Amino acid sequence: MDTRSRPNTDQAGKLSGSYLTTRDGTQLYFKDWGPKDGQPIVFSHGWPLSSDAWEDQMLFLSEHGYRTIAHDRRGHGRSSQPWGGHEMDTYADDLAELTAALDLKKAVHIGHSTGGGEVARYIGRHGTSRVAKAVLIGAVPPIMLKTDWHPNGLPREVFDGIRAGVRADRSSFFKELSMAFYGFNRPGAKVSEGLRESFWMQGMMGALKAEYDCIKAFSETDFRADLAKFDVPTLVMHGDDDQIVPIEGGGKLTATLVKGAKLKVYPGFSHGMTAVNKDVINADLLAFIKG
Repeated sequence: MDTRSRPNTDQAGKLSGSYLTTRDGTQLYFKDWGPKDGQPIVFSHGWPLSSDAWEDQMLFLSEHGYRTIAHDRRGHGRSSQPWGGHEMDTYADDLAELTAALDLKKAVHIGHSTGGGEVARYIGRHGTSRVAKAVLIGAVPPIMLKTDWHPNGLPREVFDGIRAGVRADRSSFFKELSMAFYGFNRPGAKVSEGLRESFWMQGMMGALKAEYDCIKAFSETDFRADLAKFDVPTLVMHGDDDQIVPIEGGGKLTATLVKGAKLKVYPGFSHGMTAVNKDVINADLLAFIKG
């Protein structure tokens, strides 16, 4: 039985410019681009990034007439840095407050990596009354951690290593992580130092405590119950060379747990395919949204 508290789905925080103040006083920064009468597309970003990670998709879709919205998760980017609340239930509630405050209807929710978990928990916790479609890209559901029921997950030692790296020297850790994130460590890869620097900058803008706590949230949260509640058209996109969220325990399994989901596998694409392969991803997103 699910005993999690379920706040009012239409509970809205207070808006002031580009910030939403949530019920617990956290200020969430968000971008709201494109025509205000366009269908809303809502983006949830990965760890340890910010809404800036979506700028390629937001620009593209806004130019095609959509209203695009992305927020910096609490403790990340330009949002405030509360000590607590760095777990999926609160992330989902923050997203629900934002969608209610902006009165978004028939929205397409797109989540990458940790953001895919946020979208899953949002739907599982708040339903789909405001949701038209969902997209999970290189997303962490159904769970990243290896368990008895999830043998294709990653051992706990992997995440302990991430925690150790973040605690010891997160600046260097983020610089190194960017290589595998974007697949730049593969033979023949064309390395973008600018993209690596953007990854590092976004990571360093966040709070150490928030980013540290988020490791547990993205690795240990079980999203099976949330995925079972999806009742809108859903696209699962995953690169088969994703070194961060391996496809076998991620997208391929998630697609079997979401009723009617469409799985699209991208040969050779990395975890950071929304940036490295943005033209391909943008075209596929537009086709799904229009379809």
